[in-house]
Amino acid sequence: MPSFATPLAFILLLPWGGAAWRLYRSGRKAGVLFAAASRLPLKTAGWRVAIARLLPLLFLVGTLLMIIAAARPRTTLSRVNRTIDAIAIEMVVDVSGSMEALDLSPKGTFTKTRLDAVKEMFVTFVDARPDDLIGLVTFGGYASTRAPLTADHRALIHVLKGVEIPRNRVDESGRVIDQEETLTAIGDGLATGVARLVDAEPKTRIIILLSDGESNTGIITPEQAAEAAAKMNIKVYTIGVGSNNRAPFKTRDMLGREVISYADMSFDESQLKSIAAKTGGRYFGVRDNDGLKTALEEISSLETTRIERQIHERYDEHFAALLLWGALMTACALTLNMHLTRRML
Repeated sequence: MPSFATPLAFILLLPWGGAAWRLYRSGRKAGVLFAAASRLPLKTAGWRVAIARLLPLLFLVGTLLMIIAAARPRTTLSRVNRTIDAIAIEMVVDVSGSMEALDLSPKGTFTKTRLDAVKEMFVTFVDARPDDLIGLVTFGGYASTRAPLTADHRALIHVLKGVEIPRNRVDESGRVIDQEETLTAIGDGLATGVARLVDAEPKTRIIILLSDGESNTGIITPEQAAEAAAKMNIKVYTIGVGSNNRAPFKTRDMLGREVISYADMSFDESQLKSIAAKTGGRYFGVRDNDGLKTALEEISSLETTRIERQIHERYDEHFAALLLWGALMTACALTLNMHLTRRML
C-alpha cells in the first residue's frame, strides 16, 4: 500500500504553484506594427525559440518531482500485527545520601554502593521484559523524571547507568548549601511516578518504589501519594533496602586516604509496607544483594495486559529515482535557458 513518510513536504506545492503562475501568467504581449504582413516569413520562430518555450515546463516538472521525492513515497512490503503481554512500569528509585552505604556489596568486599547494586539489578530486570513500557523517576530531596515511559530499553538503561547520588556543595565558609538534595522525599517520588502512568496504554500499571530511608522532606506525604495511586488503580511494589543497623560507607581520613567507616542508619519499614498495602501491591525487605535479586524476580512474574501492536517490518522507498530525475530536469532547464536566452526563467 503506497504512503508518504513525510507528507508535510507537500506544503512546498504552495510556492511551486506561485512559480507556475508567474511563468505562465497572461499579460499584455509586446508587438511591432507592420503593415505588409504578407512579406513576413512563414516561419519566424527558430529552434531556440521553440526550446525556450518548453524550458519553463521542464523546470516545473523537475521541481515537482523533487517535492514528491521530499515527501518520501514508499510501499509497505510487510506489516505484522502482534499481540503482546505488556504492562506499564515506573521505576521510582531513591538517590538520597544513604544510598552510598556499602552493605549490598558481595560478602567480604566494600566495592558497591546500594545504588550501584540497584542499577545492576534493574538492568537485568529491564532486559527480561522487552515488551513493557518502562520509565524512571529518581528522588532525593526532590523528585525528577529521568526517562518517560518507553519501549526503547537501550536508551532507558543508558539513562539508568548515569544516575548518581547528589554530592553536597559547600560555600566559601564551608557550610553545606544543598543539604536538601541528600534528604528523602518518598511522597514526591511516588506522586511523580503516579503522574507518569496516568495516560499509559496498558491497563496494568505498576510502580516499583525502592528506598532505604524514611521520608523526611517533600511537599506530598507518602500517604497522600499512596492514596492517589490507589484511586488510579496503580499497584505499588515497595522494596526496602537496608536496616536500622550500622552500615559501612567510604570516607576519607585527615590525610585524604579512602577508608571504611560505619554510620547508624534509620529505616522506616512500616511506611513502605503501608504504601504497598494501600495500593494492593507487596513489600519486599532486602538485606543483601541476593534479596534484591529475588524481589525483582518475583515482581517480574506479575500479571500482564494483552495489547495489539502493529509493526511495519519493511518499506520499499521510491524517492531516489524521483529525486534524480527531478534534479536533472531542473538543472537542464536552468542551464539551457541561461545558454539560449541569457536570462533566468
